[in-house]
Amino acid sequence: MGNRYFTLVLLTTLIVFILTLSRQSWSSRREVALGLNRPPPPPPAWEKFPFLKRYYGGVRTLIAKAENTPEYPNKDGDSVSEERKVDEIDSESQKRNDRLTKSIPPSETYDPYPNYNSAHVAVRECFLAEDQNGRLRIPPVRAYNGVPKGMPDPVMGSYDLFGLRNDVCFERFGRLGPYGIGYSRRLGGTGAEMEGDREGAEQVWKDVQEVDWRKVDWADAQRRCEEANKHRFKAKHKDGAHFFQVRSDDGGPQDESADHQNSNDDESKLLPRTVILIRTWHDFPYNDEHIVFLRSLFTELALMTGAEFTIHFLIHVKDADQQIWADDEIYQRVLNESLPTEFRGMGTLWSEPQMAMLYPALPETNYRNLGVYGVYRSAWMPVMFFAHQHPEYDYYWNAEMDVRYTGHWYEFLTKVSNWAKQQPRKGLWERNARFYIPSEHGTWDDFSHMVRVQTEHGTAGKSNLWAGLSNDPDVPDDIKEQVVPKAEKPVWGPEPPIDDTLDNSTDVNPPATADKSDWGVGEEADLITFNPIFDPQGTTWILGDDTTGYNTTRSQPKRRTTINTFNRLSKRLLLAMYRDTLLGRKTMFTEMWPASCALLHGFKAVYAPHPVYIDRRWPTSFLAATFNAGRNGATGGSRLSVFSDDRQHNFRGTTWYYDAGFAPNLWKRWLGYKVDNDGGEMEEVAGEGRMCLPSILLHPVKGVDLIFQHEEGESEGLGS
Repeated sequence: MGNRYFTLVLLTTLIVFILTLSRQSWSSRREVALGLNRPPPPPPAWEKFPFLKRYYGGVRTLIAKAENTPEYPNKDGDSVSEERKVDEIDSESQKRNDRLTKSIPPSETYDPYPNYNSAHVAVRECFLAEDQNGRLRIPPVRAYNGVPKGMPDPVMGSYDLFGLRNDVCFERFGRLGPYGIGYSRRLGGTGAEMEGDREGAEQVWKDVQEVDWRKVDWADAQRRCEEANKHRFKAKHKDGAHFFQVRSDDGGPQDESADHQNSNDDESKLLPRTVILIRTWHDFPYNDEHIVFLRSLFTELALMTGAEFTIHFLIHVKDADQQIWADDEIYQRVLNESLPTEFRGMGTLWSEPQMAMLYPALPETNYRNLGVYGVYRSAWMPVMFFAHQHPEYDYYWNAEMDVRYTGHWYEFLTKVSNWAKQQPRKGLWERNARFYIPSEHGTWDDFSHMVRVQTEHGTAGKSNLWAGLSNDPDVPDDIKEQVVPKAEKPVWGPEPPIDDTLDNSTDVNPPATADKSDWGVGEEADLITFNPIFDPQGTTWILGDDTTGYNTTRSQPKRRTTINTFNRLSKRLLLAMYRDTLLGRKTMFTEMWPASCALLHGFKAVYAPHPVYIDRRWPTSFLAATFNAGRNGATGGSRLSVFSDDRQHNFRGTTWYYDAGFAPNLWKRWLGYKVDNDGGEMEEVAGEGRMCLPSILLHPVKGVDLIFQHEEGESEGLGS
């Protein structure tokens, strides 16, 4: 009897044990399938690298650029030089005393403009205001010769490549003082930066008095400047309003009253027209810092150039209940409410429902649950229609409200545009696809040669295992493991889709007989970008398949992507995008559409490798391998691409990416504010003085509130 009970208990225990194991096995498989209870991933390798410190050097440590030993990158790229180690153990008290007793040199006017007096067509000076009391000028930007001791060099991109000066630095008063930083609101300034280190700040206003910005009307100032200098430019169609209305598809509005004042002039002497489109929305919360940024754009690009640039706001009306298309009065009211007082009269409203009417019958894919007419997927739609309505412009800059530049806007945009114009077409798309890292790649010629070899012969990197075939469902898995793509066919002319017909009336084909190295030299770029133009095929960038209207039965069309939309587009490119969308009913995701359209139609696209800085001491060989980890040494074409979703974190410590954390921190510290308990007024006064940075393009910079030293009777803000 006892044996019988023992057997029953044992059997029951075994059954329960087996069932428990089965349940745990099933639960384990389910957790694996759903990705549950995974251990946290290890921290990225770059987080282990030490922070660089000499970005925050002050004006009391300025030395000539040629004499500077940069903290990074060093010759070997990896280790701290012996000289630096010795410097770090010097007596801190002695260095502090030396800094406090050292007076800073005077700043100098920074004038990157050509000699307009020698121009073939006379340039007439423009003023903020003209009335019976005289003409109101803006104080010029000022800079200091030299850089703070130990200032790092950019790890990606180059100053010398574009002819940008890197032997000077800018501090906040010389750079932004002309636009309201550093003086009281009683005088028309921001009331910010009134305390802290102000040594040498008064030099900004020594020749020209502070501007009372409360009295400035930018629309009027820009209109007067354009009228005074209209003889310098090609004829402009007189299209009275900037309203978006459906027009005939004839390449843009025509007006018999077009200004033909230049019909008898030598056309070769006349300049093309360029517009800067500032992208914003109808209830954007403008603050003092935004307005100072906008004043710098208007001054340096529109007024000081004799109207070579036109500044215009392209304003997204997000509220569908705003009946802006009902009549002109409602439109004007919403437009006025959308802009700060000093910028009123220079914007165009648009909405997503309006885009659906302008570009009807696009297939609605709802990619990632987002509509095809939404601003996230199709931000270029209003720009394309603006170009259709305003064909008087040859080039269109798409500017974002969170971009900042510590240097001079005119110098940067013109130098970059001129460099892009001189780039040959041979190997262009392949160079566009890579970060240029001088400490690893050498000169630009060395880099170009390396790119040619990588393209024509391929590389043996493991990234090639995942290139090209990795996303093709028709290729068996065993074949994918065996095939290692090698050489690539360089892009040479248009790359149209295999199963679709596009309007090719404006396509640019290679010349039948010409030196391949000469084709493209002297040709203006249709697209200029500030990040590499990469191939999303084979990467895990989640938006790479967001194409609309293309026949993808056999494959996706060839396409290219560049992250961030601060780009320059030509009229030719925008109108091709417009026709492909309106008539061909095709489009792609915002950051993929301009570069892909240029690829499909054979237009000239150029990535400008501007100087990019990084906040930690990356070994430069490791950095190069990380950022150019795609197919054959490019940035894309492989799941190892730095633009794949699980690898974009590598940009966090840079000065230029859509979510770079170093960019806003550097800007705030440069303005004199504390970040993570470092910096601020007291540290500047007791230490090396305020920061002085070379010209650096920064993105994103959001939510910077200037600290306003309130005086009795002063208003609280400028952004209204």
